[in-house]
Amino acid sequence: MNIKEIAQLAGVSASTVSKIVNQKDESISSETRERVLKIVKEYNYTPYAAATVNPAKTWILGVLLRSSISLDSTLDGIMQTAQANGYSVLVYNSYSDIEQELKNITSLCKNNVDGIIWEPVSRESLSYTSQFQNMNIPMMTIGPNGGDHSHMIPYEEAAYRITQELINRRHKDIACILKEGRRTDAFLNGYKKCLFDNHRKLDKDLIFYNLDEALIHKVNSHSISGVISSHYREALKFYQLMNTLNYRIPEDISLISLKNDTMEDLAFPDISEISTYTMLNADFGSYLCNKMIAEIEKRTDTLHSFVQEFQLDNQTTVSVPFNLNAPKITVVGSINIDTYLNVPQLPHSGKTVSTSSSFIYPGGKGMNQSIGAAKLGHRVTLIGNVGSDLDSASIYKSLKEYGVEPFGVKRCSQTDTGKAFIFVESGGQSMISVLPGANDMLTPEDIRNRRRFFKNTGYCLIQSEIPLDTVAEACRIAHEYGAKTILKPSVYGKIPKEVLSEVDILVPNEDELNELCPGPYTLQEKTASLLECGIEIIIVTQGEKGCYVRSDELEMYFPAVSFPAVDNTGASDAFISALAAYLLYGYSLEQAVKIATYAAGFCISREGVVPALIDQRSLETFIKQKEDSLI
Repeated sequence: MNIKEIAQLAGVSASTVSKIVNQKDESISSETRERVLKIVKEYNYTPYAAATVNPAKTWILGVLLRSSISLDSTLDGIMQTAQANGYSVLVYNSYSDIEQELKNITSLCKNNVDGIIWEPVSRESLSYTSQFQNMNIPMMTIGPNGGDHSHMIPYEEAAYRITQELINRRHKDIACILKEGRRTDAFLNGYKKCLFDNHRKLDKDLIFYNLDEALIHKVNSHSISGVISSHYREALKFYQLMNTLNYRIPEDISLISLKNDTMEDLAFPDISEISTYTMLNADFGSYLCNKMIAEIEKRTDTLHSFVQEFQLDNQTTVSVPFNLNAPKITVVGSINIDTYLNVPQLPHSGKTVSTSSSFIYPGGKGMNQSIGAAKLGHRVTLIGNVGSDLDSASIYKSLKEYGVEPFGVKRCSQTDTGKAFIFVESGGQSMISVLPGANDMLTPEDIRNRRRFFKNTGYCLIQSEIPLDTVAEACRIAHEYGAKTILKPSVYGKIPKEVLSEVDILVPNEDELNELCPGPYTLQEKTASLLECGIEIIIVTQGEKGCYVRSDELEMYFPAVSFPAVDNTGASDAFISALAAYLLYGYSLEQAVKIATYAAGFCISREGVVPALIDQRSLETFIKQKEDSLI
């Protein structure tokens, strides 16, 4: 700020200002003197004669923001990085007042800061750039008013991507809820650009700044299937509004919001979490500070533009549109890393066998059945535990590869992912040894904490390779959400009647049936006793002989489909996933069982389990060649 600018603000001549600041103002009225001195103080004016050029660094950074930053952590990132590099930080707030902004600029210059990170109040604010240039103070701008070289938090890209998340799930009518603030314009631009790139017409009636009657009307008339929100708290309000109107999220309407990296307390009860993209504001602040320090200290290692990777934090409130939201399959069970060892004959006591080949695949009955059902065209959620080891990353990668929703799978610290060692002889027979690992840590409380994943479940597939009380709790909660339960009793011998009473379909093999019902009884007598426990359907798999189905209305043998036996390890998992998949498609029990025998036959003709699970198109094409009337 120079003397001419001070004189202009005070409405006097430059010589009058000079006389007053140099105390040669005897001829000047007290009113004029007070007015000039007030402006001199407000704008931190220093007479040229008193100004000195101080080449020494002050190790102080200036930060000038246009308004409150209470909802983000950009400033935290700046301050932490500055302090780590030996700098202090002076922070000013212009409160969106351009006059106050100029006063703050002059104060920063007077304090001889080494560099300034500036968020201009408006485009007109850029005329003040000369204040920094005159003092040789490096400066960078941030925000939408900072000019062509301004640094921006990537709100536009975030809005584009969350809009794309809904479009990828076949949403057509996507509303945008906005709140005035730093991110508003960029967020709206990202929303518009994504619609344009996907050849979707922009409907301005689907842009809302208030949760008002217009929005409620759009929801009631089914004119909206998905909503994106620029602010997390607005998303919480929308969630509560939908609850009061008896709409379900995401079954009736999907919701995705941005969220800051500072932890916000949930403002409303009964809202566990919302599907979000988290904005890494602290990382952005750290980037700005490092770039500013690099310029001050004339470092040669230049920093490129700030880049943030985006991904949904969870999928709790996002789904396909309500008209496409078919029931899903939820799988609760074991997750392993399977090591296959091909041997000429299965090992037994006192006998050593050698192997010339081994293979490693993701496995466990929970993992196998979830992938099997997903490959047959259903939306599938897996609930289970993995360890904190490197194998857990392989599990998550496989779930993503096959399209299984992984949000019900949790890492357990201080334990390993379950492991299975599978010996397979040349005739296809197998022997399995299991280290349960994290599977043994799946508790009833874990199931209760993940109960939201049971929403909109048609069939829940459960296996007893997890603790028995956890099996019981999974069955109970599945029934709370209206799902049918299918249990594979793969480990335990005797299962209490109170657990069996929660099972709708039980699928044991002959050995497992004999453990459930020991004694010299016939197949018919054993299955009849299980029906008395409250089980609706019992399917006893009998390997190459097929399977026996028993219910109150049906008693029938189904022959196996002839396939060359290479590895029978995953036959039951292929059978159960296909059974559930086609029951959910609306096929009768007899039809679904027949289709499941084809899926099991195909599986035993391949090595491993996951690689041998057949996809929907291949299965149905093969069946049509054999039984055209079945599909």
